[in-house]
Amino acid sequence: RVCMWLGLLAGCVRGQEQRQSVVMGGDHGEWHTPKQASQEDMAAAKLPVANRDSCAALLIPLNKCRYDAFFSPFACGHERHEYEKCQYMEYLKRVEMMKDRS
Repeated sequence: RVCMWLGLLAGCVRGQEQRQSVVMGGDHGEWHTPKQASQEDMAAAKLPVANRDSCAALLIPLNKCRYDAFFSPFACGHERHEYEKCQYMEYLKRVEMMKDRS
C-alpha cells in the first residue's frame, strides 16, 4: 500500500496519506525573523558589510560550524537551511513591499 510506504515520511491517517511538508514541500509553519545580531557580534565574527542584515544572527553560527567542519559541503545542513530560509523570507518581504508601492 502506498500509505504504508509513505507512512515513514508523512504518516497515515485512517488509511490515507497525510500530506505534510516533508512529502509535499509545503509551508513550514509561521516564520519569525530571528533576533538581530549586534554590531559588536558581527564585527567579532568578521562578517562582510554586505552580509550584515537581519539574517546575520543565523550566519554567525553557520560560519562557525563551517569553520569547525573544515568547510565540508555535507556538514552544517541545518544551519545552512535556516540561513537560506531567512534570506528567502526577507526576499519575499521586499517583493511584497514593491508590490504595495505599485
